[in-house]
Amino acid sequence: MAAVAGFASLAVLLTILVGALQPDTPRHLQWLTGPAWLDGWIQYDSGWYYRIATEGYAYTPGQQSSIAFFPTYPVLVRGVTSLLGDTQVSGMLLTAVAGAASIALFALWASGRLTLSGTFTAVLLLLLYPYSFFLYGTMYADAVFLLTVIGAFVLLERRHPWLAGLVGILATAGRPVGIAVLVGLVVRTLEIRAGEASGSGQRRLPFRALLDGWRYLRLTDAGVLLSGLGLAGWCTYLWLTYGDPFAFVAVESAPGWDQGSGWRTWLKVSLLGQILHGHPQTAVACLLQGLICLAAVLLLGRVWRRFGWGYLVYTLVVIGIPILGSKDFMGCGRYLLAAFPVFAAGADLLVTTRYRWLRPVVFVVFAAGLVAGTALYATGFEVS
Repeated sequence: MAAVAGFASLAVLLTILVGALQPDTPRHLQWLTGPAWLDGWIQYDSGWYYRIATEGYAYTPGQQSSIAFFPTYPVLVRGVTSLLGDTQVSGMLLTAVAGAASIALFALWASGRLTLSGTFTAVLLLLLYPYSFFLYGTMYADAVFLLTVIGAFVLLERRHPWLAGLVGILATAGRPVGIAVLVGLVVRTLEIRAGEASGSGQRRLPFRALLDGWRYLRLTDAGVLLSGLGLAGWCTYLWLTYGDPFAFVAVESAPGWDQGSGWRTWLKVSLLGQILHGHPQTAVACLLQGLICLAAVLLLGRVWRRFGWGYLVYTLVVIGIPILGSKDFMGCGRYLLAAFPVFAAGADLLVTTRYRWLRPVVFVVFAAGLVAGTALYATGFEVS
């Protein structure tokens, strides 16, 4: 409950900040119908989600199209709107509720793996992470995605593989990186069964022992495979409707997004262009997110040592896809919200390091970054 109370307090404070930053001018998005002082939460991709929730999907080959955005969040927004009657309010409320629930589940998950101090630190890191404002009120899918991801793993840890698989459907239908949930659940299931057979419990298993985990699988463990149905269902819809099951990949290359795969994307050629010829603020935003990605990668070893193979594999996929797929790291700061084991590993590092001053410094830097990120986003600057 303390974690939820902390989330609620920050949500109120950040919403007051967003409201205070709204100019005394006509609404920047005339189609919004909710309270004007909340408009700062509706920026950039929020418009796509709003359009999907109100008008449905559309696809024009070679152009930016709404099928780039997976369906879980906008479908839920439409459902909430049927009750509340306002799409803007419904989208923001859904984000806030899902964000609070994500924090509560993260605290529950972390409490079984970290000390009390470590759990407190992990929760505070996630609450104050500079890009966590996407959990507090924006009309973005990140909060719902994080909730479904952690929910699936918590259910698996409590030995409910079929329920984990069902929740995982929402995750793989929620974001392209949702495939990480399917992979992570499968590996974690092998790890659990191998650990039970060897009597090692939560201790880290040798890789060979992990591979032998298939010998101890039970029929009920197949439930985790249900999680793949979210992605499969989305691809089937695209195939039947537009004739291309992977249209969401093709549309990323459309002018304006320019996120096609290839060596230019992998080598971050666009990032170099931003640094040399782009807007200085945008270049700084990209470089900052690149540094955050580097920090996440450096924490992978601790994720493995403290939480095992399943969470390592999940984290590798969930951060690897945006790192490799982004042309300049823009967006990666937000995408790394889903890498919840990294926050726990970071907390473990902070509470065990001999440099005791480091933890309060990180908290202060994160808090300042959260306020600055929220303010920049609310005033229309692209921060992620």
